[in-house]
Amino acid sequence: MKNKGAMDYDMEVVERAPAAPPPEGMVTLAHVLYGMHGFSALMGVLSTAFIVTAFLTGWPSIIAVIVNYVKRSDARGTWLDSHFGWQLRTFWYAVMWVVLAALLALTVVGIPFAWLLLAAVGLWVLYRIIRGWIALAERRPMPLPNQG
Repeated sequence: MKNKGAMDYDMEVVERAPAAPPPEGMVTLAHVLYGMHGFSALMGVLSTAFIVTAFLTGWPSIIAVIVNYVKRSDARGTWLDSHFGWQLRTFWYAVMWVVLAALLALTVVGIPFAWLLLAAVGLWVLYRIIRGWIALAERRPMPLPNQG
């Protein structure tokens, strides 16, 4: 009998039970929310702000997070729920990394690391928005946090 290593478990495919179809209009709402997050992040690309700070402080993104919380219960039990969770996790993990960058910036030695961290998190935010929006357009759920 072969002994399974840690990498073997990561490669296992976890199948989900078929989810119910999302309520009418929720897919469109999810597209709008990705668009709002994307608009805020794009403002960081086109301005002197960091992508991540524009994403976290832009009104469209803040409104999208509020709407995510308000409407998420309408998507429960559907494949669309994974997109609401994906957007919320993207926002809150970005907040966590920005706080860490701010703490690093408090020290003179940490300032270059804070700048690099903010740039990396900005690229990560763009990746998450693009990946999520493409999956939504293809009507695919996003992976759950413990599934990658």
